[in-house]
Amino acid sequence: MASTATLLLPLLLSTTCFAFLFSPATAALCNSDDKRALLAIKAAFNNAYHFASWVPSTGCCAWYDVDCDVNTGRVTGLSIFQDANITGTIPTAIASLPYLRILVLHHLPGLTGPIPSAIGNLPHLVQLTISFNSVSGPVPSFLSSLQSLTLLDLSFNSLSGSIPASLSLIPNLISIDISRNHLTGPLPPALFQNASQPAYLRLSHNNLSGEIPASYSGINFAQVDLSRNKLTGDAKLLFGREKQLQQVDLSRNMFQFDLSNVVFPESELILVDLNHNMIFGSIPQQITNVPNLQFFNVSYNRLCGPIPTGGQLARFDSYNYLHNKCLCGTPLPPCN
Repeated sequence: MASTATLLLPLLLSTTCFAFLFSPATAALCNSDDKRALLAIKAAFNNAYHFASWVPSTGCCAWYDVDCDVNTGRVTGLSIFQDANITGTIPTAIASLPYLRILVLHHLPGLTGPIPSAIGNLPHLVQLTISFNSVSGPVPSFLSSLQSLTLLDLSFNSLSGSIPASLSLIPNLISIDISRNHLTGPLPPALFQNASQPAYLRLSHNNLSGEIPASYSGINFAQVDLSRNKLTGDAKLLFGREKQLQQVDLSRNMFQFDLSNVVFPESELILVDLNHNMIFGSIPQQITNVPNLQFFNVSYNRLCGPIPTGGQLARFDSYNYLHNKCLCGTPLPPCN
């Protein structure tokens, strides 16, 4: 499943490029304290060539990777991405950009070490993306101090430990992506309890365990990806006819519940992947009422009975149903 941060990144990067188009008057607005902080960041990254445009004789609002408020000249965005020559740890000087709203450190394989506590001192931060790097250590509990945060993407790193329950204290957080790390422990039950918009939760390719908290039944999820963990129990609570769920991937876990009783959302749902679990029962006929279904996989479970006919199910081949207890009917062999 595509991450929200991944979907937003091209827009953010194109926005950053407009820094080059600022007028000289706008560039001159560059705040002197912000300029000092940026030059400290450059120094912390060993003055890598990536920062060649960051020279003291020019206004920092015209520097590559930097966005400024056009009225105040304060730095509001810093997006450093796709450079294997940038090495070191996340500079604490980032905390000296007090008006920062967007921080993106993406695809920097030489970026190592833990997430510094200084990141917690950015009160206006709306998006924090530290993804596709070599960052390690825990998901820090001090992220809860980022009370303006709506999107958190820490995917594709080497983070370990549990998901801090304190993330639930961020009032406007609607998107969490910590997939492709080494997380362990349970899902925090209070996540997204105050979300006013559909929530996005992506935690695939970790070592999370336990059951989906009962409190998640009341969350209006848009996307859920819990694939390739060690989660157990009943996942029916994620579904419901009136929910706005678009994509749900629970594959390669140890979920065990009766699929016969599941009522699928009918308005937005496009992807359901339940393969490699211990799900039993039958495929409900109601799935044929989902008009926009593009992917459906229940292979490697314990399902029985005839595969429903109609709706979008005709587009899926036998691969999507193989290795169940006694599923039958098109595209599998006929039922006896």
